[in-house]
Amino acid sequence: MPYGGDVCLGPMSQSKIRPPISCSAAQVPAITVKSVSTSACSAFTMFSAPNVKARCLQYPGSEIQRVPVPDDKVDWKIDWHMYSPVSYTAPVVLNKPVWADPDIGSFSPRFNSLDGKVDRRSHEGEYRVENGIPINPHSRTGLTGRGLLGRWGPNHAADPIVTRWKRDSAGLRVFHPVSKMPVLQFVSIKRKDCLEWALPGGMVDPGELVSLTLQREFSEEALNSLDASPEETERIHERITALFGSQGLEVYKGYVDDPRNTDNSWMETVAVNFHDETGNSVSELPLQAGDDAGQVQWIDIDSALSLYASHSHFLEVVAKKRNAHW
Repeated sequence: MPYGGDVCLGPMSQSKIRPPISCSAAQVPAITVKSVSTSACSAFTMFSAPNVKARCLQYPGSEIQRVPVPDDKVDWKIDWHMYSPVSYTAPVVLNKPVWADPDIGSFSPRFNSLDGKVDRRSHEGEYRVENGIPINPHSRTGLTGRGLLGRWGPNHAADPIVTRWKRDSAGLRVFHPVSKMPVLQFVSIKRKDCLEWALPGGMVDPGELVSLTLQREFSEEALNSLDASPEETERIHERITALFGSQGLEVYKGYVDDPRNTDNSWMETVAVNFHDETGNSVSELPLQAGDDAGQVQWIDIDSALSLYASHSHFLEVVAKKRNAHW
């Protein structure tokens, strides 16, 4: 399940998931996604003003409008006595699903610590808690409450970045005509909720190791392991275990500028790159969209990519670390 489970419009039950679309490597050639950004809310880099997507006025999946937060008032250190954010927690969260916390006041969470099996620690250090409510460590968002996020404070996710070298019909690496650098490809899913291309990531379950989340989410979303036959499941498990058991490259760990973030709940992720150097591991498995993915595809890594949240930045780091085209 993607992000929160990595969804733009809130977690979806298994009963709402549409049938998977087959996009095996043999059926569909890899593509390059060009930028289609039309606003600050769709264009993002890690070096933008804090909380760009988390300040977009229209809160996803609702008619709720955030209080506009100008760039010069984003930082909590800037006095803004007139700041009066809208309070909103989505009905799906208030219905008390297993992945969501109760309301503040009806339970006693231990923020900045491992609270039973729920990890309420931030990757970026200790965050403020005022009147028993956690405060977004990056900046104002124009909205309080939890929105679509289940946890007060950090909501932890994991993003597996599976890559391979683009090769020609002879099996030789393809070099970009301008940069003269080898071209990397990565496995991307097209999300059903917001139709944006993204990494096949998802939420870390309570008590689950991040390493297992990375493997599970990739198997479910990019290989449709949930609907695979026993024989296919075994084959997927062997290849995935071999690749994900290798030393992955940690690309990022920390806060994510996500459109669902609020002043009291926010997304954090660990992004790890697993590279199929020879192309004879995961590359040989047929890609098939599953869980919350609508499509799945090997995509050329390029600076023109327009992806969900901060995923483009993660790919930039991977390309530069592996001396590939960007």
